[in-house]
Amino acid sequence: MSILDILVQYRQGLCAGLWVTLRLCFIVWSLGLVFGSLLGLAGARWRYFVGLPTSGMSFLLSGIPILVLLFWLHYPLQSMLQIVVDPFYTAAVALLLINLFGVADIVRNAMRGFPEQYVIAARTCGLTSRQIFFRIKLPIVLRQIIPPLLTAQVNVLQLTLFASLISVEEIFRVAQEINAQVYRPVEVYSTLALFFLAVCLPLNGLALFLQHNFVRDLSER
Repeated sequence: MSILDILVQYRQGLCAGLWVTLRLCFIVWSLGLVFGSLLGLAGARWRYFVGLPTSGMSFLLSGIPILVLLFWLHYPLQSMLQIVVDPFYTAAVALLLINLFGVADIVRNAMRGFPEQYVIAARTCGLTSRQIFFRIKLPIVLRQIIPPLLTAQVNVLQLTLFASLISVEEIFRVAQEINAQVYRPVEVYSTLALFFLAVCLPLNGLALFLQHNFVRDLSER
């Protein structure tokens, strides 16, 4: 049985698993980018009230493996609260926490690293604070943060594989189920690898291209 045979014979299951993976990514990407950016902007403006707690939470999450976080949210926490949550949403929350604070760190550091001399020059030219933000800060900061944000979202996509361990029927779990039926691990997991290569390599390539051509060291005089 070749890779093509597996794609044809199990296309419905693979498409269903892919749909679950994409739904999970959409939730984590969209909410993480929007609220993470807002949290990062707030952290840059209010360093002590928002920035430090956000940094502390990000530091704490960096010390917890995703697998441990996922299992803790799925088993002990739900047992303590005496609730049962769909594993899909448990995985979404775990991944969202990682993405949210990761995005916040990227945005906050970019805003705090923005050269003050740019702002002083803009004020000298008579621009208001609003004009400085939207005409100068925002365009430059976007150029700085888009490459690392792309890389972070690719990492989130790869982390969705762990959702299979709490019975989320995403594409990796579907691949496991197919392999259990046909026992063709080379073909099955090669198919899975091709999917991730097709999605992740272009995004990583785009991030590298943007990093090389658009990101600049703002500390340069």
